[in-house]
Amino acid sequence: MTLPANWRLPLAIAAAVVVADQLTKEWALNALADGRTIHVLWTLQFNLAFNSGMAFGRGQGLGPLIGVVATLVIVWLLLTLRNESSRLSSIGMGLLIGGAAGNLIDRLLRGDAWFRGSVVDFIDLQWFPIFNIADMAINIGAGLLILGSILQARHRDGDNGDNGDNGDNGDNGEAEPVAAPDVDTPDH
Repeated sequence: MTLPANWRLPLAIAAAVVVADQLTKEWALNALADGRTIHVLWTLQFNLAFNSGMAFGRGQGLGPLIGVVATLVIVWLLLTLRNESSRLSSIGMGLLIGGAAGNLIDRLLRGDAWFRGSVVDFIDLQWFPIFNIADMAINIGAGLLILGSILQARHRDGDNGDNGDNGDNGDNGEAEPVAAPDVDTPDH
């Protein structure tokens, strides 16, 4: 089975995000399991936390529902890949799919039952909720999709002759004066 050309880049990015996310989470589980915190730089530290809810710790205990919704979002994103033409949007889509899949794997496999697992978070800035590689990919991917959409809309508007000047091309309906041709006239 051959993948459509416009699926290759996003799926490669998604796979890379899932691998990086799962490897770093596995590292965090091993290196930080005993309550250890690793100071990295300034306020950045690695500190193990588990999130059974949504972003920023909201919706604790809604893991099964969040898992089902995440699965539906991934399927919807995969189906919409057919329509992606912008490279920027394709990259954003790959990051979003990879991030959602990385956290979904945690919900599926890191608990005592399917969709009962908690997402492993470990990147701690101490002034922002603790997050992981998948969370970064989701946010960057969403930002790229928004940027791609804005740029595509501007491009479309430019193709339709809308150059942002509300149709005012300087023509106010009046005829412009025409300069008289230079004519040599004899002196009287």
